[in-house]
Amino acid sequence: MKSHFKITRKLIDHVRTDVRRPHAFAGERVGFILCRFGVTSRPDLLVLAHSYHAVADEDYIDDMQYGAVINSAAFRKAMQLAYTNAVGLFHVHLHEHSGKPSPSGIDVRETSAFVPDFFHVRPRLPHGALVLSADSISGRIWVPEDRKPSTIDRFTVVGTPLSKIDGKR
Repeated sequence: MKSHFKITRKLIDHVRTDVRRPHAFAGERVGFILCRFGVTSRPDLLVLAHSYHAVADEDYIDDMQYGAVINSAAFRKAMQLAYTNAVGLFHVHLHEHSGKPSPSGIDVRETSAFVPDFFHVRPRLPHGALVLSADSISGRIWVPEDRKPSTIDRFTVVGTPLSKIDGKR
């Protein structure tokens, strides 16, 4: 099954604006995109981003080894949203450059550790992790059937201008 992630221009611009805000000590910000899902006739998994949850200032941990470290309260708040609203969670952060972003080794290791925890509150929905750049997006998705990550195949940013991004490198 291939995956297709769709997000509106307005929402992705809002996320980029939020994660670019300075923090008192964290080198970067992170957040969560809440998503609903559908299956197309191919059958492809259609991921529909519908809202964004910013991590609160007080939920960052002062750890200079990493750009951003968030505490259990940040995860608990996001997971409560997933539970209450029947949505999948996609952790998101920004690599400040143009072009297709790639997750760092730390991104891969850490998301592989915490994204599977999202299945505790929504075991039948996909979850994932996204990396934004100034003009592109990449990501990985964990589906309930195997709960192992795979690269998101395609992204569409709906709005003006319409953007289609191949998820595979």
